[in-house]
Amino acid sequence: MPEDSTTAPLRVGLVLDDSLDRPDGVQQHVLTLGGWLSAQGHHVCYLAPSTVRDDLPHLTVLGSSIQVRYNGNRLSTPRPARARRLRQILQEEQLDVLNVAMPYSPFMAGRLVARASSTTAVVGTFHILPASHWVEKAAHGLGLLQRSRLRRFDRVLAVSDPAKAFARNAFGLDCTVVSNPVDVGLFARATIEDQRTTPEADAPVHLVFLGRLVERKGPAELIAAVASVRSRAGAAAPLRVTLAGRGPLLEELTRQAADLGIADIVTFPGYVAEDEKAALLASADLVVLPSTGGESFGISVVEALAASGGAVIVGDNPGYRAVMGELSDQLVDPADTPRFAEVLARYIDDAALWSAARARQRALAWQYDIGTVGPLIVEAYRDALSRRRAPQA
Repeated sequence: MPEDSTTAPLRVGLVLDDSLDRPDGVQQHVLTLGGWLSAQGHHVCYLAPSTVRDDLPHLTVLGSSIQVRYNGNRLSTPRPARARRLRQILQEEQLDVLNVAMPYSPFMAGRLVARASSTTAVVGTFHILPASHWVEKAAHGLGLLQRSRLRRFDRVLAVSDPAKAFARNAFGLDCTVVSNPVDVGLFARATIEDQRTTPEADAPVHLVFLGRLVERKGPAELIAAVASVRSRAGAAAPLRVTLAGRGPLLEELTRQAADLGIADIVTFPGYVAEDEKAALLASADLVVLPSTGGESFGISVVEALAASGGAVIVGDNPGYRAVMGELSDQLVDPADTPRFAEVLARYIDDAALWSAARARQRALAWQYDIGTVGPLIVEAYRDALSRRRAPQA
């Protein structure tokens, strides 16, 4: 007897036009979703233009890529993939669903979509929000070029309301919002090991920034705000600040901290491995992620909400606001240094305030857990597949 189509394991291809090597948001989405799908008994293959990692089962590299800058990030984009190779992998995998990270390149994902079997459902997921007017204009042009091929998509998802608005404005698509999946349990467990409710006597309050050291992530704004806080409190202000991550601004930020007289309390540990992120966040009394824009969601925000030992203060941009929900009192305008410093000072001076924030933050974070989000994505897959394979009248 054939398996019930509502419960049968699916064969899913996760398509990303960028490398899987970087720990950026889209890559985290693909890897978290793929791992969960596999654990649920589905067959998952990863399709990317380039990668050096060899730890993923059913990973297929389709050609090569070049490095570009887009939307404030460095990423890779594929060179034209060979048609014979694409047909070969689609024939071998016999996919039920092709899930494409969007916007996509016409040189790899676009060619896969064009060659997908008529019985394969194509699902798109929009991840980005333009960081500038020019990126938005370029996306709109890409949308015009791809209008005919977009009709091949059976369902289109977006990771947030801002991403949904972008998909509608630039591509003319109506999306269903299904948030980015995060392994919340992994980060929440780190906090269980740290049961502090107040700082240790005389211990400095620990502020943590974790992200790329690039302009739009706001590390310079954080340093300016910390310097303002310390100038108010005096040279003996009990603070220590960790700016973790790597990026082109490292030397500039190091000089800024020295020029503002806070080099003695600011450290730059560099890259933090994925398996070390939770412990760092759990060690924080305040996690501060003052991104200035270009965020469609905020995986890093969810991770911080789940793991932080205290309060999470984030930049008031559309993607982060969408994640923070009712925690709007923990949003700041990074460019408004006096107000930013005022919010930081309020939490620094009141340990009970940041301790009380933990329960609210943890409850919010669980809404984005892969155990909640994953089934919604599978439901969208099955709906797309039923539409694709419905008998024609």
